[in-house]
Amino acid sequence: MGRKRDIALAAVVLLVLWEVAALALGSMALPQPWQVAVDTARRLADGSLLDDLAISTLRALAGIALALATAVPLGLMVGAEEGLRRRLSPYIYLLYPVPHVVLLPLIIILFGIGEFSKIFLIALIVFFQILVTTRDAAKNIHRNYYLAIETLGASRLQVYRHVILPATLPKILTAMRISIGTAVAILFFVESFATTRGLGYIIMDSWGRADYVALYSGISAMAALGFCLYLLLDRLERRLCLWTLSH
Repeated sequence: MGRKRDIALAAVVLLVLWEVAALALGSMALPQPWQVAVDTARRLADGSLLDDLAISTLRALAGIALALATAVPLGLMVGAEEGLRRRLSPYIYLLYPVPHVVLLPLIIILFGIGEFSKIFLIALIVFFQILVTTRDAAKNIHRNYYLAIETLGASRLQVYRHVILPATLPKILTAMRISIGTAVAILFFVESFATTRGLGYIIMDSWGRADYVALYSGISAMAALGFCLYLLLDRLERRLCLWTLSH
């Protein structure tokens, strides 16, 4: 309850600061919070914002899921298997610092302007964040943990299941938490052109029409999307990592 109360208090403080700033500036470019709330409620009621929110949510979730399904197994193997780590780490070292967002034109050329290109770019950027964190977590597991289970006759698969995955899971979830912010930011980028659906499109379209209330409605919806994904991951971590709750 204390944490929820602190979050609610922080939200109230931010809204008050927003209201004070709007009144102080007196500019149409910064509407008051209640104006944005009314516009957002109206758009949710008529379904226009809800449709775009659903589309953006599916794109973000699909991108994160694709990255997770590929980066976690590869990161575990690269971190735990020394031979594989020696072979693949140079490629990760070279590819990770590349600003992958600049590959969007190439991705569109290869895959078109449909849904897959948007999801693929989100997955590509999030992939390396999860991969590097997972690899480092698996690499840093103390050798004694392996010896303890191997003396019991565990197979390599059982070592992954009972030692490597549980030991790295908190770090993986931390990487996912960071990746949510990245995924939502890239979501805005991929929806800002070559599409007519999604929250990113609403934001850019409202900006172009100088409809600043609608602009802030889109921004608020995208912020709510990121916050809900963050809460979902937080609850998932509490279920999967019970041994970390006391820390």
